[in-house]
Amino acid sequence: MSNKKEIKFKSFEEITEDIYKNQQLKGKQIDLLIQELHSFIQTADDALMIAPIIKEYFDVAIKNDEHLVKLASVIQRYLSKSNEENKSTGDFSLSDEEKADLMNSLEQTVNGLQKENDRLEHLKQQNNKILDN
Repeated sequence: MSNKKEIKFKSFEEITEDIYKNQQLKGKQIDLLIQELHSFIQTADDALMIAPIIKEYFDVAIKNDEHLVKLASVIQRYLSKSNEENKSTGDFSLSDEEKADLMNSLEQTVNGLQKENDRLEHLKQQNNKILDN
């Protein structure tokens, strides 16, 4: 029995479909969160405490979507460039400058996603503390 996992590469269409489905799911999750938190609001002080958490969830969701769109645009640019190169030369290679741009863009996107993930984890911890009280 082998412990190796098979890596399945997705097409650009599959990636964009995943982005869309994740965005739709995230919207439903935020709606459910708001409904759950709404039941905990008894006073104006409760609302003042919970409102920033809801706002932060929206901000994180928006930034996450922005990073996914950036990543998709990088992939689309690569695919477009590859198709153009393949038609003219039969070569899929990128110039060193294009590779550097691609790597910088990917690195920025990954770093941004990691920061947003860290912020979201922090928000979850705060939310759990509030809900436990």
